[in-house]
Amino acid sequence: MKAARVVARRTIEFLDVPDPGPLEDGEVKVKLESLSICGSDIYLEYDANLPEEHYPFVPGAPMHECAGVVVESRDTDYKEGQRVIVIPRDVAGMQEQVVQTADRLIKLPDWGDLSEWVMCQHSGTALFSARHWGNPIGKKIAVIGQGGIGLTFTMIAERQGAQQIVGIDLEEYRCRKSTELGASHTINASNEDTIEASKEITSGEMYDVVVDASGNHIGLSTAVDLVRDKGQIISFSLVDPTEVTFDHRKWMGKNIQLNATVIAATNEPVKEIREIVGLKEKGWIDPGVLKTHDTTFEDAQSAFEMYRLREDDVIKVAMSI
Repeated sequence: MKAARVVARRTIEFLDVPDPGPLEDGEVKVKLESLSICGSDIYLEYDANLPEEHYPFVPGAPMHECAGVVVESRDTDYKEGQRVIVIPRDVAGMQEQVVQTADRLIKLPDWGDLSEWVMCQHSGTALFSARHWGNPIGKKIAVIGQGGIGLTFTMIAERQGAQQIVGIDLEEYRCRKSTELGASHTINASNEDTIEASKEITSGEMYDVVVDASGNHIGLSTAVDLVRDKGQIISFSLVDPTEVTFDHRKWMGKNIQLNATVIAATNEPVKEIREIVGLKEKGWIDPGVLKTHDTTFEDAQSAFEMYRLREDDVIKVAMSI
């Protein structure tokens, strides 16, 4: 079967790999039909300046937003033809088939486009993080970064009734999308003073909650500046820890609550993904609106480059197999 992998910085190659072997009890074989690029695939893997010995990646890496159809099963709860989101081992989903167990599978309805359902994977990780802000009614919430994850935070905050939702990004097209999806205000940090704009928006009170979904090493420092005294920072971004600096004394002096939120580090890494699938079924939220581009598996290199360079107003790319 066909697979793809990163073999050098910003370089993807295709190769033939053996089909998955005979299944063991509890295993499920899934034919993947739709993949979606995550920001972490870009800045932690594809675009990272890694030592030479890190290459080539294992076949299929990096890719963890995957959806497909069960084609063989040794788990009685998963029948042939069942559509699923699958979280592949070793974040290695750029291949035609994967084998996984039920703890990393999320059942999908038999209606709707898989290229839209797959968006529930990353939006579920944001739902896990958003739960840390509790009841947002009456709160002023700022979200740094308005890519797919940041926009999910924006949508959740709007549906939960936050008083103000401020989307912050460096790209004007993402600020526009933020407004479309529920932001009461946006700040284009490429041409506006974020702190002064925030003071004006909040009448000098600053934000009760600041979410760092920037994927940038300065995101935490910016959040410390923007949050009010005794406010809360929700950190979503995974970045190079050697590059992160922030004003520790300011953080301490403002008595800021800081929550690190990585769903993959919990003992229930798919719980909120399952829940966001259910919320999409009920019409409460639709992560599918974040998809801006459809392409194919064979165009993986150009799709990753488009995402890296933020070309053509890209937010989320779906690749069909």
